[in-house]
Amino acid sequence: MKAAQHWACSGKTFMVRQQGFTLMEVLVTLVIGVLLVALAPPLLSSMGGSTDLRGAARQLAAGLRNARNDAITRQHEAILTLDLAGHRFAVSGDARQVALPDSVALHLYTAQSELLDGEKGGIRFFPDGSSTGGAITVSGPKLAYRINVDWLTGAVAIVEEDVRP
Repeated sequence: MKAAQHWACSGKTFMVRQQGFTLMEVLVTLVIGVLLVALAPPLLSSMGGSTDLRGAARQLAAGLRNARNDAITRQHEAILTLDLAGHRFAVSGDARQVALPDSVALHLYTAQSELLDGEKGGIRFFPDGSSTGGAITVSGPKLAYRINVDWLTGAVAIVEEDVRP
């Protein structure tokens, strides 16, 4: 801002400020704005992988909770079936198949009785809320999420893990 000017009227001094910004202030602001715009895309694109991982883990956890709630509400067994090769899953009784990002690696740990073949398997929930138990790991190059299903209570929990080289 420019310096204030002083002037006197009837013996009193008044200070009047001129409105506006100096050229230097405007240029500094523009340079900061340009730097932010230039640096933002690379930073945001590097976060995309972890966003895919977290999103896939949350989708799977929601599907597992949905299967458990369905088993309790309808008093019949419900199963979440995971297609490892196709990167998708479905809950019994629901015709929809939820697609997961191809950029994530999936691993299923479940009871032998729930393995359908080398690429498909599931986790089964019973009317009392219990399950066959197991875990699904969603992993990327640096980070992984493990969705654990407790066999006794059927509780679903997401745990973040570091990927070991």
